[in-house]
Amino acid sequence: MRLIAAHYIFLGSILRLKALKGYLFSFRDCKLSLNKFLLYLPNWSSIGGLYRLIIPREGAGINYVGKLSMSAVIDIKAPVEGVILRLESALQEQVVEGQTLAVLEVMKTHFSVLAPFSGVIDAVTCAVGDTVQRDALLFALRADPKSRSTDAVIALGQRGGGEHSSIGPLARRVSESVDAGRVDQVAKRHQRGHRTARENLADLVDGDSFIEYGQFALAAQRNREGISSLKTRTAADGVITGTAKINRSLYGDGFADVAVVINDYTVLAGTQGFFHHKKIDRILQVASRRKLPIVMYTEGGGGRPGDTDVNVQIAGLNITTWLVWSQLAGIVPRIAVNHGYCFAGNAALFGGADITIATKHSFIGMAGPAMIEGGGLGVFDAKKIGPTEVNAGNGVIDLVADDEAHATALAKQVLGYFQGQIIDWQVADQTRLHSMMPEDRRFTYDVRAIIEVIADTGSFLEIQAGYAAGIIVGFMRIEGRPCALMANDNRVLGGAVGAESAIKASRFLSLCSSFAIPLLSLCDTPGFMVGPDSEEQGAARKMADLFTAGANFTAPLVTIFLRKAYGLGAMAMAGSSFVKPTYSAAWPMGEFGSMGLEGAVKLGFKHELAAVEGDEREALFNVLLKSLYEQGQAIEAAEFLEIDAVIEPSHTRRVAYTGLFSVGR
Repeated sequence: MRLIAAHYIFLGSILRLKALKGYLFSFRDCKLSLNKFLLYLPNWSSIGGLYRLIIPREGAGINYVGKLSMSAVIDIKAPVEGVILRLESALQEQVVEGQTLAVLEVMKTHFSVLAPFSGVIDAVTCAVGDTVQRDALLFALRADPKSRSTDAVIALGQRGGGEHSSIGPLARRVSESVDAGRVDQVAKRHQRGHRTARENLADLVDGDSFIEYGQFALAAQRNREGISSLKTRTAADGVITGTAKINRSLYGDGFADVAVVINDYTVLAGTQGFFHHKKIDRILQVASRRKLPIVMYTEGGGGRPGDTDVNVQIAGLNITTWLVWSQLAGIVPRIAVNHGYCFAGNAALFGGADITIATKHSFIGMAGPAMIEGGGLGVFDAKKIGPTEVNAGNGVIDLVADDEAHATALAKQVLGYFQGQIIDWQVADQTRLHSMMPEDRRFTYDVRAIIEVIADTGSFLEIQAGYAAGIIVGFMRIEGRPCALMANDNRVLGGAVGAESAIKASRFLSLCSSFAIPLLSLCDTPGFMVGPDSEEQGAARKMADLFTAGANFTAPLVTIFLRKAYGLGAMAMAGSSFVKPTYSAAWPMGEFGSMGLEGAVKLGFKHELAAVEGDEREALFNVLLKSLYEQGQAIEAAEFLEIDAVIEPSHTRRVAYTGLFSVGR
């Protein structure tokens, strides 16, 4: 009895030891009955008789691991309920550790019953075709006295001797869909000086973070040509879609996830086919559910009429691509990048993005040459349709890039303003601002130079620089935190807000409001642009839209009045009223008025001026003008609480940071 007790204590110690190493044990799992345990126990003369017995957790797919006594007989039981498909060992047959004894089938799945150690089959209690329950006795296996087997892990499934036979064909299929398997198409692309879609993808995303959707799609043209040709000629049906991480090193995993769509011009000129649309629709749905920003490369020729396999639609106008793309406005940031030709449906996607980036070699239009000619509108070369110099000037393109590499870098930079704060930043000496404004109020100055000093060094990115130049808009950072910037350019119409400038600013305000990006407004304007030419541009409606956008701006707003702040134009630069900003302040040279001073003198003192002539009239005009200027100085406005403060220019960055980023509980 002492010997038996000692062995029980020994076994318990082993079980506790292995549990600490991550195994889960219970006597319920043990394949040795207590009686057999006692039966075989006398054969163990010492600890060497049972070197190790490990009982695995249930369902782990392991029968036995260990060394047994030289005369041990073990019951081999069915690992699952099923039908005996094959018997691969017979009575009194010598078997080796890991050898298949039988194969069971359940739900069309095969399970191998393996020998846990080398030995001799003492009994066979099943036959082919038998239906057995789990734990039903199948074999009795006696240990081979000559066996010196090492520990073995015996799995329920069929163990292969190497790589599965399906791995090779998969690798070949993958190769056919990537650049390595499309040598001719890649060569043609490079000969024209362009990068491939997958080269742009590799440059855009972080490392191996890209998870592709629909890589094996082909054009729906199987009844036109062989599948082998389609695999390389129409790889991925002309569009790469998936999710990835971008800028992970700057913003961390939590803010780096994006959805990616890259049209592939080497596949049928990047046209949009049946499966092409399904792939885009799928990734847009994923982006919608997961609230992922989207970066889309739009190069392509629009709709594709040659997908002859499709017999379930007439015009195909019930697809959801543009519906979902448009519904994502204000929900997730959408960045479009283009290089080369971008016509029809591709152009509609490009123009619908929140931020549009195009290289100098882009041609973007709502129809290509064939559709224009087909509509009886003339014959045009593709490069005459929507070249970059045109679309940068009309507001279609927000950022102009030198080439695809530059465009990709800009996409990553723009995305960063929506991703969050960066840790490393530098700033210029703020006292430089004290000498950047001319003494004579009639002279112009470079407001972009002022912006560069206020912003973190190198962080300012201007949007739509070539369009409606009277207002500057863009993104910047203060102490690493992203914000938006809006400013009047006094070198364009004296800083007056024109009709197109109002539209440009309205769109930008709405974008920033949607994504809670705070705004710094630098005001120096004589007011709205007036006159017959302005009214021909729809000034009344477009300028009113700027009031609407400002009044409904929901993020923090700080307005700094650099110099002139006159009339409705100044109110629009402050979000529709001077009470709208979180904080408003003027530089000491600031000047305020209900309208431009010259106009105010002519209107307000019309009769006095009419009563005199010549030099006397000019002298009176100057006296009245000086009086109004003195009444409207920044200190006067602050005394009457029309603004919150007058500050030294060098304090602009500090008060802007406080007003933009101080958030209550």
